[in-house]
Amino acid sequence: MTSEVLSPTRPESDVDLWEEAAVHNPLEAWRELRETGSAVWLRGRDVWAIPRYDGVREVLGDDESFSSSQGVGLNPMLNEAMAGTTIASDGPFHEHLRGILRRPMSPRELRKLAPDVQTEAETLVERLLERGTFDAVTDLAQHLPVTIVAERVGLPDDVKDRMLEWGLAAFNSFGPADAPRTIAAADTLTEAYAWGHGADLESQLKPGGWAAALWEAAANGELAPEQCPLMVTDYWGPSLDTTISATASAIWFFSQNPDQWQLLREDPTLVIGAIDETLRLVSPISYFTRVATRDREIDGQMIPAGDRVMVMYGSANRDERKYSDPDRFDITRKAGDHLAFGHGAHSCAGQPLARLELRALLTALAARVDSFECFSAEPLEHNWLRGFVSMPVRMHAA
Repeated sequence: MTSEVLSPTRPESDVDLWEEAAVHNPLEAWRELRETGSAVWLRGRDVWAIPRYDGVREVLGDDESFSSSQGVGLNPMLNEAMAGTTIASDGPFHEHLRGILRRPMSPRELRKLAPDVQTEAETLVERLLERGTFDAVTDLAQHLPVTIVAERVGLPDDVKDRMLEWGLAAFNSFGPADAPRTIAAADTLTEAYAWGHGADLESQLKPGGWAAALWEAAANGELAPEQCPLMVTDYWGPSLDTTISATASAIWFFSQNPDQWQLLREDPTLVIGAIDETLRLVSPISYFTRVATRDREIDGQMIPAGDRVMVMYGSANRDERKYSDPDRFDITRKAGDHLAFGHGAHSCAGQPLARLELRALLTALAARVDSFECFSAEPLEHNWLRGFVSMPVRMHAA
């Protein structure tokens, strides 16, 4: 809603993050908003933009003042449809759903999964070395998330081919209702919704998978049966595009910074730093929104109760006030406090799995690849995500 309690000195901007130039490359728009203020009213969108690191961390850390229960996008219809889901809930109810969702990704379960992921990563690297030239997005980055997630979740084989397109459409739908990509995503999202809420959904899932376990939780009285389909989406939606984006972006950064790749090859313990620096710079999810439940001040700017605020993960992670030379890729940087996975109660539930996949792949690559030759890169132009659509590369064996 548009605020009726206006500060005469509040920072305002006409920046539209969903016009073509900003979607193609948002970095300049983000920089402009960071220079404007810690909380900037976007006149064309009736939302507070929170572009700086400290402000984003503060909003994310206070889920009592900034609620997710009214949806986390800018599309009112989608926000209404999300009510009661894991991502659009707060407090004990949210923690309950999150606890059930994370059971297959507990440290114990991931330790059991890790050898299979590592073996799959090593096999993939050997196969791509033999091929020579390949696409770092479709042939490399998509392989582990689709293979690991689809198999473990227990999705039917015919759905695996649609997951990526469904995920992209779902995230596009978080954008403003009148944005061209939001409108274009409607038919694909309708298809995904129809499958995910079909009467025969449970019977399509493979026994013993993560999704089937949701119905077991419902049978035990831990979940309402109608919550199960929405939580299946939590497994295949956010867990795919974000990990794919981070993986492809890592290949891009290392191809453009060969000295950093050699650092990693010489010291494999830098793999955690490489993952964090990649996530800091690319921040696969650019934004989410919250609604202020009470008047709340951010760095001297009052946010009135009822106003929607947009936390800008990508902008925060390039904030000059937080990181020196923030646009430089440096795997020795201590960037573990980046906000790409969020912060607080709503931090990414699947981040341990994403880290496992990224670590396995980078470790396998560092052992066998001397350098990357990147021929071109087509960026993903999307309302809500950053990454690449295509990236033809050649890996040179060590």
